[in-house]
Amino acid sequence: MPLVLVPSFDHLPRPPRAVDLSGVVPDRLSAASSDAVKGITVRADGRETQLNDLFEVRGDASDGTIECVGDFSRVHFVAAGMAWGRFVVRGPVGRHCGERLVGGRIEVEGNAGDWLAAEMTGGEIHVGGDVGDNAVGSLAGSPSGMGGGLVTIRGSAGHLAGSRMRRGILAIGGDCGEGAGFEMRAGTIVVAGGLAAHAGLGMRRGSILALSAAPSLGCGFCRGATWRPPVLAMLLRRLAEAGFGPAGGTAPSGRSWVQWHGDRLAGGRGEVFVAAT
Repeated sequence: MPLVLVPSFDHLPRPPRAVDLSGVVPDRLSAASSDAVKGITVRADGRETQLNDLFEVRGDASDGTIECVGDFSRVHFVAAGMAWGRFVVRGPVGRHCGERLVGGRIEVEGNAGDWLAAEMTGGEIHVGGDVGDNAVGSLAGSPSGMGGGLVTIRGSAGHLAGSRMRRGILAIGGDCGEGAGFEMRAGTIVVAGGLAAHAGLGMRRGSILALSAAPSLGCGFCRGATWRPPVLAMLLRRLAEAGFGPAGGTAPSGRSWVQWHGDRLAGGRGEVFVAAT
């Protein structure tokens, strides 16, 4: 049986507004007993408390799996820094979910807050709803965002998705807010819906793939060739195999793409691919 956490803090006289779940990950708890897990120290509104003061705790993480059942929108840093294992959130989750993820798999059935997968370096994250700002981006004061792994989002994403990312793949099934791929170093962003203004602003390398709506690119981009890059077909097949629905309906083998080069103000070695009409 996996370790199951169910929020119980709404019944407290003064329910916390923010809970920090840092350190509650399968790779640290797989050898711990149920009683030991219940006594783990977490923080609620900046104050230390025990895990079982805020959550109903069932089972253990001996099988490498933790399940969060219920509304975790006020619970932050879920699965942050996880090295291996599986983390399932059956509902919404708060900020910094999967931050600095090293390995393993995270599944969120609802929405996720800001800073999803910020600076992750490996593993997979799959979100069934929408996400906030700075998905897979860099943290404040940091020069680098996502360094590897795969993140798929069924819904829409907020502003600055993929900012300063260096490696990895971010796939967004809905619309994406302003500044996607801001100061991007490398990696790939795939957007099935609309791309808001300033996509690729300051990007040095990397690729942004617009599956449907052509973005409004800045003056730092120039139009290149219209062709069928084999690597894009491989990328879309991989995403389809990972369960990213829009990738499976794009007929990648027969589609042509318009390639835009930029941002020339930052070296011009990035690329934005737009489906040719």
